[in-house]
Amino acid sequence: MKKLLLPLIAIAFIFSSVNAQEKWSLEKCINYAKEHNIDLQLRKLDAEIQANNTKQSKFALLPNLNGSTSYNFSYGRTLRADNTYGDINTQRGSLGLSADVTLFNGFQKFNSIKQNELDLKASLQDVEKAKEDLALNITSSYLNILFNKELLQVAQEKLKVTKLQIKRTEALVEAGTLPKGTLMEQNAQAAREELEVVNASNNLDLALLDLAQLLDLEKPAEFDISIPELPVLNATRSMVDPESVFINALEFRPEMKAARYRLESSEKGLVLAKGQRSPRLTMSGYWGSSYSKDFPEYGLDVNGAPAIIREEMKLSDQLSNRENKMFGFNLSIPIFNGGQVNRNIANAKVNINRYKLNKENSENILRKEIQQAHANAKAAMNKYFSSETAVSSTEEAFRYTEEKFNLGLVNSVDYNQEKNNLFQAKSNLLQAKYEYIFRTKILDFYNGIEIKL
Repeated sequence: MKKLLLPLIAIAFIFSSVNAQEKWSLEKCINYAKEHNIDLQLRKLDAEIQANNTKQSKFALLPNLNGSTSYNFSYGRTLRADNTYGDINTQRGSLGLSADVTLFNGFQKFNSIKQNELDLKASLQDVEKAKEDLALNITSSYLNILFNKELLQVAQEKLKVTKLQIKRTEALVEAGTLPKGTLMEQNAQAAREELEVVNASNNLDLALLDLAQLLDLEKPAEFDISIPELPVLNATRSMVDPESVFINALEFRPEMKAARYRLESSEKGLVLAKGQRSPRLTMSGYWGSSYSKDFPEYGLDVNGAPAIIREEMKLSDQLSNRENKMFGFNLSIPIFNGGQVNRNIANAKVNINRYKLNKENSENILRKEIQQAHANAKAAMNKYFSSETAVSSTEEAFRYTEEKFNLGLVNSVDYNQEKNNLFQAKSNLLQAKYEYIFRTKILDFYNGIEIKL
């Protein structure tokens, strides 16, 4: 008994763990994808690079400060400290600091900062656009799973009805009311419907796999979603005017913001190109010193005459005595540069026209997408309520046929045909329902409403 107890406990634990497995909501799927989707992460990295470029353009306002040092070994004939040549081996070193700052260059650096800031804003909007597209794709996959779950239930319900009918048919066959061939037809119908259940289950598994792969999950076999409370569908819901949605979307849609920022950036590019005609005023300074192995130290001998008192002056004394300082201004005035500035200005103007056309094209695409979304939502609504009416009337027809079949007034072929019509109508209704939900979510999406179920 004890030997059986442990395996039973283990099985119960595994079963409870499977049942306790967390199911994913639409919100969790979207949030997870925003954190882990590789394409989205790449977009974020692009924006991060642009942010670094913006920071760099701001740091460019600060002065430059550079240090330099060198140490050389010389062999052979060379100039000595007393301005005479000789064959000597010597060592020389130097060090220095230089600094420069731009005082004026036609406001090039300030305009460059503004342009980089606009490019950064455009990159951030690209990230937002990628997030919204990802959310829309996940919502579509999520609804497809819900549709396949309900479709599986419809197939199972259809098989259940057939099996109940088989039991009734068996009783009628035994009573001699129906021929045995009717029972055989019912069993064949049940076999076909069992295959429909298997196919529906496989389609559900594939739908779950699609969403799991969209989320880049490592173990898609363990993935499942929760069943949300779906919005109420009613025929009184009014469709928003597509033109009003378009006007609203122009202000907040990330792709439209990105297009405007890039147009403004191109206009700054023209200002930068024109700034190349401006004079450039810089201020610079330098401090340096050097050391030489054969640099002697001069002094006075005992007679008071100048003489070399040490063959090599000490390093600290050399650095002090050989110190070199410089401070000055430099004004550069562009006069002729092979027409490069004029070509840059012309190209900047062309670039402005390109981004104007890009912005106009983005607006046209957005308008068409909204018009299409509105038409699709309206068509899906009409299809859903027509399908709902079809199911209601088909249910009445099936009940009437079922009663006649039980009385032996209708053969099994007509009965199965009517039953197939009913469950096909239910399948059509399911498809229409989820299409209606998805199409209205897309329309809400363009109208600035967050995607939720």
